[in-house]
Amino acid sequence: MSHVTRLTTTLTLLAVSFGCSYAQAPQQPTLHSPIVNPDGSVTFQMLAPTATSVEVQTDADLKHLPMTKSPNGVWSVTTQPLTPSWYGYNFVLNGKFNTLDPINSHVRENYVSLSSEVLVPGTPPAPWEDADIPHGRVDQHRYTTHIAEHLPLNQSGYLVYLPPTYDAKKKGGYPILYLLHGWSDYETGWSHVGRANFILDTLIDSGKAVPMIVVMPLGYGDLDFVRNYNLWQNPTAVDHNTNLFARTLLDEVMPAVEREYNVAPGRDNRAIAGLSMGGLESLTIGLNNPDKFAWVVGMSSAIHQEHFDEHFPAYTSPEAAKKANLRLLWVACGTDDGLIRPNRDFVTWARSKDLPITPIETPGAHTWPVWRDNLLHVAPLLFQPR
Repeated sequence: MSHVTRLTTTLTLLAVSFGCSYAQAPQQPTLHSPIVNPDGSVTFQMLAPTATSVEVQTDADLKHLPMTKSPNGVWSVTTQPLTPSWYGYNFVLNGKFNTLDPINSHVRENYVSLSSEVLVPGTPPAPWEDADIPHGRVDQHRYTTHIAEHLPLNQSGYLVYLPPTYDAKKKGGYPILYLLHGWSDYETGWSHVGRANFILDTLIDSGKAVPMIVVMPLGYGDLDFVRNYNLWQNPTAVDHNTNLFARTLLDEVMPAVEREYNVAPGRDNRAIAGLSMGGLESLTIGLNNPDKFAWVVGMSSAIHQEHFDEHFPAYTSPEAAKKANLRLLWVACGTDDGLIRPNRDFVTWARSKDLPITPIETPGAHTWPVWRDNLLHVAPLLFQPR
């Protein structure tokens, strides 16, 4: 037998051997996850034959949903019918290991943890869904910061939403909303997860909101603040991050945006809004700079460590609220949110200072479905004539 013949025979035997082994291996079950059912419920599936327990945690429900294991090692559960929205979720294996859905390519970006996403669509499409209407443009910018700390190569960023009708030469320009994300999000949080651009497209197309520019900046004065959640219990660290970000926004982002885009001048054409950490930043920057912002919005604001008289020193006199002359101070929070109590305390404080506060409480927790709904309801109030 020649060398070539022996080699061919050996390879053939190996191929047969591997082929037999493969043929004898148990066939993997076919999974489909997530499945959005006609009634709006969602079925989740996860293959984990050696797991002793699997749950799914979603931002549709505060409670983890226990999943049931089939003989082939597939765990599954179906939710109650859900309100149309985008929902984030993770699987929890053996009570402690969080994991993405391995067969779902929709993943939320985040500094701290990733999660899978599923859309429960509306009929007609909900405002945060893509629809056959004119769409605005979202520009992404990078810049070198000389104020924020611990950013790699001192590089920061912001996104700019331009309404579908944007005209760089329009007389008078466009009003501008600075929209701030929460702790652990990137600057893309409001666009990629909150779908703010779709919400604004819908509101502008229906005539419910004034065509506006929306700026979504990276919201950290010190990026190290995002690396340790326990820093939220350190008022000095919270103030350090907030104050540095305020300087970054006022001295770097705002001048750059208002040079490059056709922005209407003056405080009456400038609003600031944010969620959670961004809500704290929005209230801090907006209330302490009423000469720059006439419209101030906080959503589920992270104000649990604040001593309001110290944090807003301009409002110690009875004349301060009148001098600030705010067009809108709108503060919202979900009733199941752990921050509901400090937000109620803030409302009480604001009323004691004669600030024109509009308090909003909605069902829900500290989740994106709440904040999308907040933006949907507050954006039409902005920049309306007196």
